[in-house]
Amino acid sequence: MAHVHARTPFAPLGIAVLTVSDTRGFDEDGSGDLLSARLTDAGHILVERHIVPDDIYRIRAVVSKWVVRDDIQVVLVNGGTGFTARDTTPEALAPLFDKAIDGYGELFRHLSLADIGTSTVQSRAVAGVIDRTLVFAMPGSPKACATAWDGILVEQLDARTRPCNFVAMVLPHDSGCVSRQAEPLLEVETATDEVSV
Repeated sequence: MAHVHARTPFAPLGIAVLTVSDTRGFDEDGSGDLLSARLTDAGHILVERHIVPDDIYRIRAVVSKWVVRDDIQVVLVNGGTGFTARDTTPEALAPLFDKAIDGYGELFRHLSLADIGTSTVQSRAVAGVIDRTLVFAMPGSPKACATAWDGILVEQLDARTRPCNFVAMVLPHDSGCVSRQAEPLLEVETATDEVSV
Protein backbone atom coordinates (compact mmCIF):
# COMPACT_ATOMS: atom_id res chain seq x y z
CA MET A 1 0.00 0.00 0.00
CA ALA A 2 1.26 3.48 -0.83
CA HIS A 3 2.09 5.94 1.89
CA VAL A 4 2.57 9.68 1.79
CA HIS A 5 4.79 11.86 3.95
CA ALA A 6 2.79 14.50 5.76
CA ARG A 7 5.52 17.15 5.45
CA THR A 8 6.77 16.42 1.93
CA PRO A 9 5.60 18.97 -0.67
CA PHE A 10 4.16 17.96 -4.03
CA ALA A 11 6.60 18.68 -6.89
CA PRO A 12 4.93 19.28 -10.27
CA LEU A 13 6.71 17.66 -13.20
CA GLY A 14 6.79 18.70 -16.84
CA ILE A 15 5.23 15.86 -18.83
CA ALA A 16 4.94 15.27 -22.59
CA VAL A 17 2.38 12.90 -24.11
CA LEU A 18 3.10 10.98 -27.32
CA THR A 19 0.39 8.96 -29.06
CA VAL A 20 1.62 6.34 -31.52
CA SER A 21 -1.04 5.62 -34.14
CA ASP A 22 -1.38 5.25 -37.89
CA THR A 23 -5.04 6.30 -37.83
CA ARG A 24 -5.76 8.72 -34.98
CA GLY A 25 -5.72 12.50 -35.09
CA PHE A 26 -6.24 14.74 -32.06
CA ASP A 27 -10.04 14.53 -32.45
CA GLU A 28 -9.92 10.74 -32.05
CA ASP A 29 -7.11 10.57 -29.49
CA GLY A 30 -9.05 9.50 -26.39
CA SER A 31 -5.93 8.04 -24.79
CA GLY A 32 -3.94 11.24 -25.20
CA ASP A 33 -6.92 13.17 -23.84
CA LEU A 34 -7.13 10.88 -20.81
CA LEU A 35 -3.43 11.10 -19.97
CA SER A 36 -3.38 14.87 -20.45
CA ALA A 37 -6.37 15.30 -18.14
CA ARG A 38 -5.07 12.89 -15.51
CA LEU A 39 -1.64 14.47 -15.28
CA THR A 40 -2.94 18.03 -15.05
CA ASP A 41 -5.59 17.00 -12.51
CA ALA A 42 -2.78 15.53 -10.42
CA GLY A 43 -0.95 18.88 -10.47
CA HIS A 44 1.66 18.26 -13.18
CA ILE A 45 2.27 20.39 -16.29
CA LEU A 46 1.42 19.20 -19.80
CA VAL A 47 4.38 20.61 -21.74
CA GLU A 48 3.75 19.12 -25.16
CA ARG A 49 1.55 16.59 -26.93
CA HIS A 50 2.16 14.92 -30.28
CA ILE A 51 0.90 12.08 -32.49
CA VAL A 52 3.22 10.00 -34.70
CA PRO A 53 2.65 6.95 -36.92
CA ASP A 54 3.79 3.48 -35.82
CA ASP A 55 7.35 3.96 -37.05
CA ILE A 56 10.48 3.23 -35.04
CA TYR A 57 12.41 6.24 -36.28
CA ARG A 58 9.61 8.78 -35.93
CA ILE A 59 8.98 7.60 -32.37
CA ARG A 60 12.69 7.85 -31.56
CA ALA A 61 12.95 11.28 -33.18
CA VAL A 62 10.20 12.80 -31.01
CA VAL A 63 11.33 11.13 -27.78
CA SER A 64 14.98 12.05 -28.42
CA LYS A 65 13.99 15.68 -28.94
CA TRP A 66 11.97 15.74 -25.72
CA VAL A 67 14.44 14.03 -23.38
CA VAL A 68 17.06 16.76 -23.85
CA ARG A 69 14.66 19.54 -22.85
CA ASP A 70 14.97 20.97 -19.35
CA ASP A 71 11.21 21.52 -19.06
CA ILE A 72 10.29 17.85 -19.67
CA GLN A 73 10.99 15.32 -16.93
CA VAL A 74 8.55 12.58 -18.05
CA VAL A 75 7.39 11.26 -21.42
CA LEU A 76 4.20 9.18 -21.60
CA VAL A 77 3.89 7.11 -24.78
CA ASN A 78 0.66 5.32 -25.64
CA GLY A 79 0.17 2.87 -28.49
CA GLY A 80 2.33 0.47 -30.49
CA THR A 81 3.01 -1.98 -27.65
CA GLY A 82 1.21 -5.06 -29.03
CA PHE A 83 2.44 -7.86 -31.28
CA THR A 84 1.32 -6.83 -34.76
CA ALA A 85 3.88 -6.01 -37.41
CA ARG A 86 3.19 -2.29 -36.95
CA ASP A 87 3.66 -2.35 -33.14
CA THR A 88 7.20 -1.03 -32.74
CA THR A 89 7.16 1.23 -29.67
CA PRO A 90 9.28 -1.09 -27.45
CA GLU A 91 11.82 -1.55 -30.25
CA ALA A 92 11.96 2.23 -30.74
CA LEU A 93 12.50 3.02 -27.06
CA ALA A 94 14.58 0.17 -25.62
CA PRO A 95 17.88 1.14 -27.34
CA LEU A 96 17.53 4.66 -25.92
CA PHE A 97 17.16 3.56 -22.29
CA ASP A 98 20.11 4.16 -19.98
CA LYS A 99 18.26 1.92 -17.53
CA ALA A 100 15.09 -0.09 -18.07
CA ILE A 101 12.36 0.02 -15.42
CA ASP A 102 11.37 -3.65 -15.65
CA GLY A 103 8.95 -3.49 -12.72
CA TYR A 104 6.70 -1.07 -14.60
CA GLY A 105 5.78 -3.57 -17.31
CA GLU A 106 5.48 -6.37 -14.78
CA LEU A 107 3.12 -4.36 -12.56
CA PHE A 108 1.11 -3.08 -15.53
CA ARG A 109 0.45 -6.63 -16.72
CA HIS A 110 -0.44 -7.71 -13.18
CA LEU A 111 -2.98 -4.90 -12.86
CA SER A 112 -4.50 -5.46 -16.31
CA LEU A 113 -4.99 -9.18 -15.62
CA ALA A 114 -8.18 -8.34 -13.72
CA ASP A 115 -9.58 -6.47 -16.75
CA ILE A 116 -8.48 -8.52 -19.75
CA GLY A 117 -7.41 -11.88 -18.33
CA THR A 118 -4.50 -13.73 -19.88
CA SER A 119 -4.53 -11.39 -22.90
CA THR A 120 -2.36 -9.17 -20.72
CA VAL A 121 0.65 -11.26 -21.79
CA GLN A 122 0.36 -9.58 -25.19
CA SER A 123 1.05 -6.16 -23.69
CA ARG A 124 4.63 -5.06 -24.11
CA ALA A 125 4.42 -2.04 -21.80
CA VAL A 126 7.97 -0.81 -21.17
CA ALA A 127 9.66 2.02 -19.32
CA GLY A 128 13.12 3.38 -18.77
CA VAL A 129 15.31 6.35 -17.97
CA ILE A 130 16.95 8.36 -20.75
CA ASP A 131 19.35 11.06 -19.54
CA ARG A 132 17.38 11.70 -16.31
CA THR A 133 14.06 11.70 -18.19
CA LEU A 134 11.48 9.02 -17.37
CA VAL A 135 9.75 7.36 -20.32
CA PHE A 136 6.70 5.14 -19.81
CA ALA A 137 5.05 3.30 -22.72
CA MET A 138 1.62 1.71 -22.47
CA PRO A 139 -1.03 0.29 -24.79
CA GLY A 140 -3.09 2.74 -26.79
CA SER A 141 -6.57 2.14 -25.38
CA PRO A 142 -7.97 4.67 -22.90
CA LYS A 143 -8.65 1.84 -20.43
CA ALA A 144 -5.02 0.72 -20.56
CA CYS A 145 -3.83 4.30 -20.12
CA ALA A 146 -6.10 4.65 -17.08
CA THR A 147 -4.63 1.42 -15.66
CA ALA A 148 -1.09 2.73 -16.11
CA TRP A 149 -1.81 6.18 -14.69
CA ASP A 150 -4.18 5.29 -11.85
CA GLY A 151 -2.44 2.08 -10.83
CA ILE A 152 1.21 3.12 -11.11
CA LEU A 153 2.14 6.56 -12.37
CA VAL A 154 0.00 8.85 -10.21
CA GLU A 155 1.89 7.60 -7.14
CA GLN A 156 5.34 7.06 -8.62
CA LEU A 157 5.38 10.59 -10.09
CA ASP A 158 4.38 12.09 -6.74
CA ALA A 159 7.28 13.22 -4.52
CA ARG A 160 5.17 12.47 -1.45
CA THR A 161 4.88 8.73 -2.15
CA ARG A 162 7.01 6.61 0.17
CA PRO A 163 9.06 4.59 0.64
CA CYS A 164 10.19 5.48 -2.93
CA ASN A 165 9.11 7.38 -6.03
CA PHE A 166 10.75 8.43 -9.28
CA VAL A 167 10.79 12.19 -8.67
CA ALA A 168 14.29 12.15 -7.18
CA MET A 169 15.62 10.72 -10.45
CA VAL A 170 14.44 13.71 -12.48
CA LEU A 171 14.53 16.59 -9.97
CA PRO A 172 18.07 16.64 -8.55
CA HIS A 173 17.11 18.74 -5.52
CA ASP A 174 14.63 16.10 -4.30
CA SER A 175 15.71 14.02 -1.31
CA GLY A 176 14.85 10.68 -2.93
CA CYS A 177 13.82 7.53 -1.14
CA VAL A 178 13.80 7.62 2.62
CA SER A 179 13.11 5.25 5.44
CA ARG A 180 9.48 4.73 6.39
CA GLN A 181 10.44 5.84 9.90
CA ALA A 182 11.90 9.18 8.80
CA GLU A 183 8.63 11.14 9.01
CA PRO A 184 5.05 10.51 10.08
CA LEU A 185 3.05 8.74 7.38
CA LEU A 186 -0.51 9.06 6.19
CA GLU A 187 -1.96 6.02 4.42
CA VAL A 188 -3.42 6.77 1.02
CA GLU A 189 -5.94 4.65 -0.82
CA THR A 190 -4.30 3.38 -4.00
CA ALA A 191 -7.52 3.63 -6.00
CA THR A 192 -7.73 7.43 -5.83
CA ASP A 193 -6.62 9.60 -8.74
CA GLU A 194 -5.20 12.31 -6.50
CA VAL A 195 -3.52 12.31 -3.12
CA SER A 196 -4.70 14.80 -0.53
CA VAL A 197 -2.83 15.49 2.67
